[in-house]
Amino acid sequence: MEKLAVLVSGSGTNLQAILDAAAADPDFGAEVVVVISDRAEVRALERAESAGVPAVVVPWNRDRATHTGAICDVAQEYGATAMVLAGYMRVLHAEAIRRFPDRILNIHPALLPSFPGTHGVAEALEYGVKVSGVTVHFVDEHVDHGPIIAQRVVPVLSGDTEDDLHARIHEQEHVLFPEVVKAFAHGRLHVEGRRVEWREP
Repeated sequence: MEKLAVLVSGSGTNLQAILDAAAADPDFGAEVVVVISDRAEVRALERAESAGVPAVVVPWNRDRATHTGAICDVAQEYGATAMVLAGYMRVLHAEAIRRFPDRILNIHPALLPSFPGTHGVAEALEYGVKVSGVTVHFVDEHVDHGPIIAQRVVPVLSGDTEDDLHARIHEQEHVLFPEVVKAFAHGRLHVEGRRVEWREP
């Protein structure tokens, strides 16, 4: 059984999708053992409490290495074997990669490598793309750069606002992220350089 530390910064809808999938699927292969937030007043912590999952706030202290070390310490104290970034809005220091090599998953609301960073949805619309989407990838030392695990395409519709497009991307995130977490928990994802091979169970 894979033990997950889920890192959050906001509403926690992707956290909820993972919690729901784990509760509904006896073969999910992973459980959330702790939720870690960089802020105290976020809906994600309420979701953790409702699910009976311990929630810990590790406030941002402007020192990325120290902050990352504290997060890794909490994750390991709760027995986490992997970390999942579900709307976590801080960049982790390389210390996290050292302590959880190829065991940190992140989700991003764009088709990487295009439009990395915080404003991916807005930048995609500004650029005039016809399709956007969602990417789940392993985390490396750079922002939204690690090996891509899976992607889903979301069409950009005429007249879309940032909120409109983000809402449709979220719908796909809530399906794709639990699927990837389950595959990871079952040992189906194998990293070879920058490529991730999905293998049969």
